[in-house]
Amino acid sequence: MKEPDDQDTDGGKSERSKSDGRQSHSSRSASEPAMKEDYKSVEDTTGETFTEGEESYLGDDESYVEHLEGSSSSSQDDYVESIGNSQYMETPVPDAEEAEEEVKKKISESFFYDYMELASMPFVTPDSDIPLDLLTLVHSFGYDCRKRANLQLLDSNMVLYVAGNQLILLNLKTKEQTYLRSSSGRGIGVIGVHPQKTYFTVAEKGVFPKIIIYEYPSLRPYRILQDGTDLAYAYVDFNCDGTLLASVGGSPDYTLTIWNWKEEQPLLRTKAFSQEVFKVTFNPEDDEQLTTSGSGHIKFWEMALTFTGLKLQGSLGRFGKTATNDIEGYMELPDGKVLSGSEWGNMLLWEGGHIKVELSRAAGKTCHQGPINQIMLDEGEVITIGSDGYVRIWDFETIDTADTIDETGLLEIEPINELQVDKNVRLFSMIKMNEIGNNFWLSQDSNGAIWKLDLSFSNITQDPECLFSFHSGAIEALAVSPLTYLMATTSLDCSVRLYDFASKTPLVQMKFKQGGTALTWVPRRVSNSGAQIIAGFEDGVVRILELYDPEGLTSFVGRKRVSDADICLKQVFKPHTSPVTALAYDRDGEVLATGSKDQTVFFFEVERGYKPIGYITTPGPVCQLTWSTASHPESTLLIICENDYVLEAPFPTIKEEEEDHDVVSYEIKDMCIKCFHFSSIKSQILRLIEIAKRKKQKELKEKEKEERRKSLEAEMGEDGEKELQEEEEEEEEEPLPEIFIPLTPCHILCGFYSGPGKFWVSLGGYDSGFLYHCEFPPYDKSSDITEKKDEPFDFRLLEDTEDNPITAITFSINQEMMFCGMQNGAVRVYILNKNDPSLTNMEDYWHFSMHDNNYGCINAISTSFDDRFLVTAGADSNIFVFNIFSEFELKKVMKAKVPSPRVGIETEPIPEDIEDPKAYSIENARRKREHDKLMKEGEEVKAEKRERIKALRNQLQKLLQMNEELPKHMQFKRTDFDLDSKIRAEIDRKTANKIQRVEKELAWEKEKHQLGLRKLQNRFRDSLESDTIVVHAIQSEHKISSYRLVKSSKYSKSKRPSQSERRASKFERFEKEGTGRKDSQRDTGGSISVPEESIIEKGKKFRPKTLSEIMVESQIEKTRKLILKAERAQMKIQQRKKEWEEMYNSKPGDDYEDPKDVQAIKEAQLYMGDFNLKTAPDYKIPEHMRVNAAKKEEELGHLDSMAYAKKMHMNKCIVSLRDLKVAVIEEIQCLVQELKNIQSTLHVSKHIPIPQIPQIYPEEVPEKRFQYDEETLLAFKRQQMKNQAEMAPRVEKAASAGSAGSFLRLSSGKDGDLTTSDSLSRSSKATVFNLDIPKFMEFERTDPTEVELEIMKRDEIKHLYMQQYLINRIKELIVTFDAELRLLRHRKLKLDTQMKLSDLHHVTLFQEMLLLKNFEKQENILQERVNSLDKEEQDMQWKINETLKEMEEKKNEVAKIQDQEKALYAGFQAALGENNKFANFLMKVLKKRIKRVKKKKVEGDADEDEESDESSEEESSLESDEDESGSEDEVFDDSICPTNCDKGLFELALQLREKRLDIEEALVEEKKVIDNLRKEYDTLSKKVKIVATNLNMAEEALEAYQREKQQRLNELLVVIPLKLHQIEYVVFGEIPSDLSGTLVFSNHSLGRLQERIVQLHEENSQQQKLNKDCRERRKQLIREKREMAKTIQKMEETVNQLMVSKFGRVVNLEALQTLSVNTTLEELKIKKLRKELSNAKEMKMWEEKIAQMRRELMMKTKEHTKKLHQMNDLCTEKKKLDSQLNILQNQQGNAFQGPRKADIVAREKVTELIQVQAERIMALKEEVALLRKKGGLVLPPIHSPQENE
Repeated sequence: MKEPDDQDTDGGKSERSKSDGRQSHSSRSASEPAMKEDYKSVEDTTGETFTEGEESYLGDDESYVEHLEGSSSSSQDDYVESIGNSQYMETPVPDAEEAEEEVKKKISESFFYDYMELASMPFVTPDSDIPLDLLTLVHSFGYDCRKRANLQLLDSNMVLYVAGNQLILLNLKTKEQTYLRSSSGRGIGVIGVHPQKTYFTVAEKGVFPKIIIYEYPSLRPYRILQDGTDLAYAYVDFNCDGTLLASVGGSPDYTLTIWNWKEEQPLLRTKAFSQEVFKVTFNPEDDEQLTTSGSGHIKFWEMALTFTGLKLQGSLGRFGKTATNDIEGYMELPDGKVLSGSEWGNMLLWEGGHIKVELSRAAGKTCHQGPINQIMLDEGEVITIGSDGYVRIWDFETIDTADTIDETGLLEIEPINELQVDKNVRLFSMIKMNEIGNNFWLSQDSNGAIWKLDLSFSNITQDPECLFSFHSGAIEALAVSPLTYLMATTSLDCSVRLYDFASKTPLVQMKFKQGGTALTWVPRRVSNSGAQIIAGFEDGVVRILELYDPEGLTSFVGRKRVSDADICLKQVFKPHTSPVTALAYDRDGEVLATGSKDQTVFFFEVERGYKPIGYITTPGPVCQLTWSTASHPESTLLIICENDYVLEAPFPTIKEEEEDHDVVSYEIKDMCIKCFHFSSIKSQILRLIEIAKRKKQKELKEKEKEERRKSLEAEMGEDGEKELQEEEEEEEEEPLPEIFIPLTPCHILCGFYSGPGKFWVSLGGYDSGFLYHCEFPPYDKSSDITEKKDEPFDFRLLEDTEDNPITAITFSINQEMMFCGMQNGAVRVYILNKNDPSLTNMEDYWHFSMHDNNYGCINAISTSFDDRFLVTAGADSNIFVFNIFSEFELKKVMKAKVPSPRVGIETEPIPEDIEDPKAYSIENARRKREHDKLMKEGEEVKAEKRERIKALRNQLQKLLQMNEELPKHMQFKRTDFDLDSKIRAEIDRKTANKIQRVEKELAWEKEKHQLGLRKLQNRFRDSLESDTIVVHAIQSEHKISSYRLVKSSKYSKSKRPSQSERRASKFERFEKEGTGRKDSQRDTGGSISVPEESIIEKGKKFRPKTLSEIMVESQIEKTRKLILKAERAQMKIQQRKKEWEEMYNSKPGDDYEDPKDVQAIKEAQLYMGDFNLKTAPDYKIPEHMRVNAAKKEEELGHLDSMAYAKKMHMNKCIVSLRDLKVAVIEEIQCLVQELKNIQSTLHVSKHIPIPQIPQIYPEEVPEKRFQYDEETLLAFKRQQMKNQAEMAPRVEKAASAGSAGSFLRLSSGKDGDLTTSDSLSRSSKATVFNLDIPKFMEFERTDPTEVELEIMKRDEIKHLYMQQYLINRIKELIVTFDAELRLLRHRKLKLDTQMKLSDLHHVTLFQEMLLLKNFEKQENILQERVNSLDKEEQDMQWKINETLKEMEEKKNEVAKIQDQEKALYAGFQAALGENNKFANFLMKVLKKRIKRVKKKKVEGDADEDEESDESSEEESSLESDEDESGSEDEVFDDSICPTNCDKGLFELALQLREKRLDIEEALVEEKKVIDNLRKEYDTLSKKVKIVATNLNMAEEALEAYQREKQQRLNELLVVIPLKLHQIEYVVFGEIPSDLSGTLVFSNHSLGRLQERIVQLHEENSQQQKLNKDCRERRKQLIREKREMAKTIQKMEETVNQLMVSKFGRVVNLEALQTLSVNTTLEELKIKKLRKELSNAKEMKMWEEKIAQMRRELMMKTKEHTKKLHQMNDLCTEKKKLDSQLNILQNQQGNAFQGPRKADIVAREKVTELIQVQAERIMALKEEVALLRKKGGLVLPPIHSPQENE
């Protein structure tokens, strides 16, 4: 964004330097010295512009207030309005002295105002900390395209237009916008540009608005003009030299002012008209003449110097006979005449205040279809632009000299040139771009666009270019993406547009049949990528659109990138019948609610493809839908209606499909909906405010009185108190405001939730100025919502919104700021407390006017997903994007991310759109379906009942027939009258036998006559498709006859195959071969074969597998997958190599030319600029126009079939007419019968003559001739016998004629009786009731009573009326039929003419076919020769291709062999290692040439090797080294290994030398094969050239024969009837007698030639442009190729570095990827695994054995322990016995005192046993601990014998 600013640091000087208007002379003279100083200070200032994104609102609040005060205190000049019948209004010219003072007080040329002091600033609540730059304008996406003169040009790149309160300067090249704000803050009325493009004017709106003149390009305010109008300016215009400025005001004053703008002085002022004035302009040739036009008038002004001074005299244009109309566009001619447009599109030439002539186009066409909006004179040509989208150029002299030629006042002229800009374009204004050498214009399209037009009308004229596209009209809805900086808008202009407001770029638009009315972005819970938008339209349709980035789609050859984003239709449905006004998703994204003006809210289930749930009805049109937030306990929908109703609907119940299938309607009737019916409380609020105000004033007065009383008591004592009481008695209090409730409810504009069951609303009309806080009452099913009234429980006063309510509200993410859009286009921001839905603090706010104050109501306002931007959309077509003030610095460059396309979006079928506005809605469709179902069931029931009734009727009829055969007095059956049934049967049998006998006797005669009749029919009747039918008119002598048609000819039935079909061109064959080759390559693509499992392995699947088997199989499967993976990698690498090879093979050469281009160039060289006639000697017949006998026969058949079809159709029409006549006659018969019945009841004197019944002539029913009966045959026999008796030829001739006539008469009479019998029966049935009454009256001879007489009179009147009605009906039928016959007769006459022409053409075609048959034989011979040569050429070309393919394969093999040789040397070099002193010796041994027996043959073919042109290129560098070192081979001996040399390396060198020699032999063999293939290729190439030469000669011979055939065809005479106006070959104004030198040429062909000229010019320019683009593209591709090569090189270096860092050296990645598994190692691993598993089994077996042994050991141990216990007991007992024995021994003697040897041994054994058991226990514990670990076998603990016991 750019804004101008003068950085004047001296506040006082800047304050003094500004001028707030025209000041009085005295004030100027008093401040003259100060003004001079100010001028000096202002001269030093320079204008600067702020770049986009910087602060836009700089300045001081105090200076802003002072500026307002100064402007309000400035003096204003008074002007005088004339009253009465005076023709003009004027202002007095100042006196001479005052004029001299004015000359002295001229404003300095270098004086400028301070823009920052003039520009309007935002209003911020005093004493608040809200910054002035809270919102900063970033970009404007709109354009007020319907504002008059809203497109001005400053230079070739800078345009100027108004957007609300902003003036936008747009750079056409950089698309950069610069903004100037209005000074009044009330909007801008109109703009204008100085003729020299150095100044431009901004005429504003407001109370006494200003005209500010800015200097360009500094954009500094230069002059300010004041007091030119009351409220707004409508138009401004400079005179030709730019010294004067004319302005005209809008309603209510319509003041016309002429300004000396440099001195800021008005020269003249008057009232222009009493109605709206559109335009005012100076005459370019005379500054003293002006013209104004407007609503129903045009007025011509002149500055006249009278005795009282200079005055403006106006003359109103008189329309006279022409209808009064609004004049939008006009132009002053140099001689004073004025050329204007009109509402119906013609031009009016005014002279002397009257219409001289009305100009129109030929044939009564108007100059434009619709109003002419602008007329200009440019380079001697008159240019008009109209609302029909056309620009037409007219001859100036023709218009200037135009005059009437008749009483109509019309003169027909034709434009010189015309240009249709585009469809659906309404041009409003146009300005010329000053580009040297070009005639470019910029045009304002009132349908929302700015066009660049080229009006040069030459062969290089450019097509109209749409520079910018905008919404047209009010923007209805706006939505911002929840994920990125994208927004979508829609309008009634039937478009949905998307913008990237971060990068200031319009992205994409989509057009529809109906206008958009609602829009919202699908939340992320539904579409995670944020790529879906849902829009509602005025026909009730809801469409889901999907946005995506087209870069993410699969790219196709030839596809060009159009834009950064694209949009497609995803789903469409129609829930409503009126405009959709609101769309809302619930907080979980499960349900979509749509509201409409049809007073319904529809719910859809989102997850199931927007399946309808149902709808509810509302008491008024829905204007807003809002779902409750997550803070609410339940999900509810707030429904705001326009007519004071607010509803709260709960979350709808989603039914299953089974429940929903049989429901008749989608209406939800059981939903508990809460309703709030708003009742106005504004008057109560105002009353409370007034009471509080008076209370406060009263308290202040009481305080003042108390102070005064004290002061008076101190001064005057008691007298003071009396005086004070007298003053109190005089004061009276005014009555309080009355309570007022408006009769019509005010509309609710917007609202939002504040809590569960509570909400805020903003209203318009009387209730504006407040925000009302409301709460839903409890749900009451029985209450009537229309009768109850609910009042808000709280409110918030909004300052300065009494007539300017809030229309849209949105909140920031943290709910701390409330952004409000106002009705007058202003933006207001309230600063709120955190988490304060009750809006307790709404005192501080920021307010600024942005959109137009009159019609720029803000319809939508929204913030971006991150609260960085605010977007507003208004009814003035403007869209503004603001930066929201933030402490964090924003990024300088931001761009929205367009969502990537879903996978498969390009292949998805596009849903069928609902374009018919009368299409059924979802509810109506369901009701229609149910209605049709019921109707079908009803019809089935009716049909069943009809069948039953029919059966009953048949039974009844049978009974009636039986009853009719019986006497009336009794009922008997028919069989009762038969005496004997056998007699009747016998008589019937005899009669049948007689008939059979007669038939046998006459069988031969019958067959004879039948054969004769059949032959006659085959000869004369069967070939006839239809016979001639002549239909006569009833009253006139007109008649019409049908065509006597024979069956279609043989030509139209059969089609002989063409013998010489056109050969396919080489390019077509190449395409076929290419596609076939691609298909074959695709079919033969590699496939990976997976080995199948054997039967044994399949059988194993059914057995339970052990763990070991599973482990082995998993290892085998793992190995197999690794092998398969390696094979796949190898195949992928091979496939990739193959693709690279194919791609390189398909790479065209540098000299490659596209066959299509070659063919096109060839055709252009042959046919461009040459329209040869068929009679020309050098005429070459194109292949598609060559004809032969078969094609001509087919053409002849086509002609016959067309003529046959037309005749057949006419015959059907005539037959239908004949049938109509029959029906008319039948109806007339019925009417005549009814007429007779009626006349039988009337007196004879009152009878009207009955019309005669028309008759059917025999020629009208020719098919009746062949219908006969017995009477006809008998009559024919009698006539034949009579003819035989009379031999006289005259009598015989007459008799034959009479017989024919009688035959026809009889047949027709018989037919007439048959045809009229039904009608007579119907008429008799119809009149049976009418005839009953007279019969009864005949029997009654008594005198009728008065009542009967009255009834008779009534019946007589009724019968008279019916008689007249029937007579008129008969006449109407006759007249209608005759009219139909005359119309059809006229059509048949035209068809007869066409049929005669087709007969002539048939003769010509037949002659051509006979001639072509004579040429057919020789032509077939030549064609066969051409075909055989062509086939031979194709075969040889195929062989050449195969040879080239083999050569390429052999070259690849040679390259592989060379690679093997290089690999051999590289491997040997690697084996040598570094710093090997014998490296040179061993390398010489390797390279030494050795003559072998096998190589003699190869060496003998050295001469052939030298012929190869690629041998020198294929020799390796190592071989060249070998040749260079060949002289040194004799020095060393390669048979002995030198000392200290590694023998292994020496042996390796000898082995590799043998391999090298084998490789060289193979290389020589391959080269020989290549040479042989090359020779074969050369031979085939020579043969192809010979065949091609022969083919060309054969084609030339065929062409010569075709030319000869064409010449013979040209000799045939062709009849072409022409009318006189079609003959343009005249000599001296007369048609010559000899027309042999003329040329018959169709208008269509001539038009095509003329169109082709234009097409070729356009094609030429397009090709030049395409060539230029291709060159640029080629340069770009070369640059990209270089950059890509550098990138590849860098990437290769990076890869090599990574390989060195990872592997230590550069490795082959392909070899690394294809490293297969070592199968031997894997098999050994599997064997090892199997061995381990078998060992584990064996270990398990041994462990089981060990466990068994342990158990046995345990048992043994237990047994042993038991024995030890027994032993212990025994030992104890023994011890006791020992002690006893010891005692005894001691007593006996000392013989046994020492220990015994046996005891010692036993003790030792026990001790050893205990030690062994302890060791055993330790071992068992260790084993138990080991087995308790993972993988071990857990054994039960060993219990001691004590525990077991």
